[in-house]
Amino acid sequence: MASQESIEKMLSRQNYRNLWHTDLLRSIQADTPYCCLALWCAPCVSYLLRKRALYDDMSRYTCCAGYMPCSGRCGESKCPEFCLCTEVFLCFGNSVASTRFLLQDEFNIQTTQCDNCIIGFMFCLQQIACIFSIVAMIVGSSEIQEASQLLSCLADFVYCTVCACMQTQHKIEMDKRDGKFGPQPAMAVPPVQQMSRIDQQVPPFVGFPPQPVYGQPAQGYPPAGYHPPATYPPPEYPPAGYPPPVVYPPPGYSGHPK
Repeated sequence: MASQESIEKMLSRQNYRNLWHTDLLRSIQADTPYCCLALWCAPCVSYLLRKRALYDDMSRYTCCAGYMPCSGRCGESKCPEFCLCTEVFLCFGNSVASTRFLLQDEFNIQTTQCDNCIIGFMFCLQQIACIFSIVAMIVGSSEIQEASQLLSCLADFVYCTVCACMQTQHKIEMDKRDGKFGPQPAMAVPPVQQMSRIDQQVPPFVGFPPQPVYGQPAQGYPPAGYHPPATYPPPEYPPAGYPPPVVYPPPGYSGHPK
């Protein structure tokens, strides 16, 4: 049941969208003194990081953070400090990986492709060194034995370096969690929008002219209720050249029919 839960967590971890505050390549630049401390005192740093990841509440401690089949079966509830010391000294690699998984599940942090390549190279180099050691033991050749020793030293050096960078990465992420970098910048304030003024020139329309709104006159027509202003003084009436009006009745009319 525990292995099935671990597989489900591993699959769900692929859908995380957040990123580490510092990747493995830049962790040594971000905090060089702590990376050196993690290189020379790796188990002690792993102990401190796991305790800090649990918010210094050791009642929440479980062996390997609950990601291994032995988790919860080692009497952690009776003496969690002793169990954590045993874990970081005897299962150092699992302790670092468990703290990493604990932080990833808490903050939905994905592992970048660069980090995956570095971790995968570390594992592959260890496997190759192991294969060379087995071959050298079977064949008994001194040249192969020397090559296997060189590969083993190189694999150990890469393993220690990657674990130190990984623990520095975890420390920086928890510094961010605890607010040691100061308040994180919120969403940027949008720039001030410029309101259009009445005296600005209206740009010409492109394409079809705008359709009139119901209840408003079409463009080019005066609005409803508009009356042109009167002209004073009024123009001469009747205008010059206008034919004279007909006088009725005509001159000489007596008003009696003949």
